Amino acid sequence: MDRSSNITVFILLGLSQNKNTEVICFVFFLFCYTTIWMGNVLIMVSITCTQLIHQTMYFFLNYLSLSDLCYTSTVTPKLMTDLLAERKLISYNNCMIQLFTTHLFGGIEIFILTGMAYDRYVAICKPLHYTIIMSRHRCNAIIMACCTGGFVHSASQLLLALFLPFCGPNEIDHYFCDVYPLLKLACSNTHIIGLLVIANSGLIALVTFVVLVLSYFFILYTIRAYSMESRSKALSTCSSHLTVVILFFAPALFIYIRPATTFPEDKVFALFYTIIAPMFNPLIYTLRNKEMKNALQKVWSYPVFLKGR
Repeated sequence: MDRSSNITVFILLGLSQNKNTEVICFVFFLFCYTTIWMGNVLIMVSITCTQLIHQTMYFFLNYLSLSDLCYTSTVTPKLMTDLLAERKLISYNNCMIQLFTTHLFGGIEIFILTGMAYDRYVAICKPLHYTIIMSRHRCNAIIMACCTGGFVHSASQLLLALFLPFCGPNEIDHYFCDVYPLLKLACSNTHIIGLLVIANSGLIALVTFVVLVLSYFFILYTIRAYSMESRSKALSTCSSHLTVVILFFAPALFIYIRPATTFPEDKVFALFYTIIAPMFNPLIYTLRNKEMKNALQKVWSYPVFLKGR
């Protein structure tokens, strides 16, 4: 396919054309973005400054919080800036960079969530072998695999977008650069690229979601023989992770598992996995987790530099 294009700048149509609505949205997203930073930084500092960093579940949670920050930062600052701007412009190069980084950190997050589900499966279904299976070397290898998987996924998405020729119009009906809205602007037959996008983003989301569901099926099957107290503790830990999974995967599956087409509702669903889920992750993992609450109290009740005295 010829990558000939006379488009150097795209116009993002954003969430609304109403100025009052945009101001309200700006205030709301400013609150969300501030909450995301405060919550995730709070979690990362609390984990790294306590013994929780040596526990596998919190080791993964630390990286999940970092990926949340990176992921939402590829979209939210630009969205807030555009809400106050007269014209929402993004250059072709910046559009491609945004597409790549969004899918990079989104892919890493998906794989980390899968790694966390595997950790819970081993902890509950194979407790006697847990320390051997989930050694620190294995955990580091899982994180490296998550980063590699995210890079391969995002690089594939970028290559597909780079092959699209744009002749006009240049208005993207979205608040950030993504493959499906770009396919709508391409001045060529995009049927094959649309199928490749489904095979990439759609199948990755679907397969990982199925793996997550199966892991929780085996967990529920295993804990039915546990005592009421042990069962309640296991369910409490897993329910936090499952809530995050549903918040992230449900809207992502709605958008990427179908044929290459766009709907007005896509922008609302995209808000869930780009902003809402990263905002709720810290709340879900701290409010429902006694160890995290204790770590937060230990770190933030006293100056961190006094730790160990």
